[in-house]
Amino acid sequence: MRRLLVRPGAIGDCLTCFPAMDYLGAGYTEVWIPSALVPLVQFADRVRALPDTGLDLLGVAEGDPPAALREMLANFDSIVSWYGSNRPEFREAALRLNGNWRFFRALPGAGDAIHAIDFFARQAGAPMGLAPRIETPEGPVRDEVIIHPFSGSKRKNWPLDRFEELACRLKRPVAWTSGPEEELARARHFDDLLSLAEWIAGARLFIGNDSGITHLAAATGIPAIALFGASDPQVWAPRGENVAVIRGDSMDAIGVDEVLRAADRLLNASPTVDT
Repeated sequence: MRRLLVRPGAIGDCLTCFPAMDYLGAGYTEVWIPSALVPLVQFADRVRALPDTGLDLLGVAEGDPPAALREMLANFDSIVSWYGSNRPEFREAALRLNGNWRFFRALPGAGDAIHAIDFFARQAGAPMGLAPRIETPEGPVRDEVIIHPFSGSKRKNWPLDRFEELACRLKRPVAWTSGPEEELARARHFDDLLSLAEWIAGARLFIGNDSGITHLAAATGIPAIALFGASDPQVWAPRGENVAVIRGDSMDAIGVDEVLRAADRLLNASPTVDT
């Protein structure tokens, strides 16, 4: 059995799909995924960056698909795709090249009252209650709290001045991180998501908004606090034994004291710092 798994989407969308993808692994498993996610896929025999495959041209460009794409797709006994489920022209072109495709919806809908991880697991026939896991090297734990104060949408962001106040009141060293397009002078940046995950995993606590990086932090197993406003944590909360979710009617409604209490609780429950 040679199986291909095709998964588009943002960081959080893809990470919530990882347990289902892992479950679908066959004798040989290849994954096509957005470039940034490539280093995080630890359950496949081969991983390709989705933009490098030419799959986005299928059903769009005139003429025959590239020979390299035809040859790659012809090699699989099973192709499971969260890409193209709402594009009939793509599905028709794909099935002409290989009849072994299965297409799944890429996101839960408004009427799907189920956590995203379970939504994808149900598509794959996997058990409910799974959680993504990113394995990182074991090492000493730094007595440090990591804050990532951004997300993919400004409406999901807790006010930066409250993160600043929280950092002052934590009475512990605080390190900040942000993406390449997010301006925060003191923030650390990383070349790839696996390096970021390894750095996060070595700290005592992570605090962030409803974002892909918060999902990434939870997947490393570090105690994490996720702040939610408009989005529904019953669908999109990071899942893990050490995750605390704080939700307000809006992000402005979440107070610093509430986050500080959750931080103290998780810090007191976490292992002591290695020396």
